[in-house]
Amino acid sequence: MSELKHKGSAGFLPNSRIGPQPKRLAPEILDRFRRLNDLTGTLSDILDSKGISATIGSSRLKPTLTNARIVGQAITVRNTPQPSDPYAAVSENDNRMSEVEGIHQCESGDVLVIQGLPDLSNMGGIMATIAKRQGLSGAVVDGGIRDVGHSRGLDFPIWSKDISPVTGKWRCVTQEINGTVNVMGVSVSPGDLVVADETGVCFLPFDLAEEALVHCEAAHNKEEDWVKRLDSGMSIPDLVKQIYQKFPYAD
Repeated sequence: MSELKHKGSAGFLPNSRIGPQPKRLAPEILDRFRRLNDLTGTLSDILDSKGISATIGSSRLKPTLTNARIVGQAITVRNTPQPSDPYAAVSENDNRMSEVEGIHQCESGDVLVIQGLPDLSNMGGIMATIAKRQGLSGAVVDGGIRDVGHSRGLDFPIWSKDISPVTGKWRCVTQEINGTVNVMGVSVSPGDLVVADETGVCFLPFDLAEEALVHCEAAHNKEEDWVKRLDSGMSIPDLVKQIYQKFPYAD
């Protein structure tokens, strides 16, 4: 029997449907990202410079806690529709949604990323309670969530497309943990960096994390310098010369 490359099933899904644990970034890398002022704005600019479209605004993935800022690695869950009618499923107690298996694979600081279903809950209050206890930074859900007051009371932030009281446990099937998922058109792999705040969510491929951090810190330091110069009386024309590299309308 081959050795498992993950923590093992929590008891719901077979081990064959749980992918291996992702590679890990050094804790100091995550801490340096957290020290950035304009967290998602800065990283989004760097993603643009790499030709990567992996930013989703908070008008599309809405935060339950507007003051939350998280940086962590993705542990993924992929849900698909339950084939049977919800009434038949509830009558037979046929619950096939198991985001708890994703939480079980997380380390402290990780972010649960769910490719879910719209207009119904892919994560509720009990799962938020477990996630908070396990030390997760938060969750991102392409789909619906419920029990928002509960997760807010826990100070556990979730970014979701929908909010709905309709349960997913009779309507969803969790197909896979720690496989590649699609979040509103963005491909997210286990271990990718998730950066989220009140402005939106950015997904950064694991292999680019250290390089992107250097560029983010340089942008952060440049903007801090501009703010200091503005505070000291810098004129708008002088600021324009600092910010813009090309002047298409110059005389």
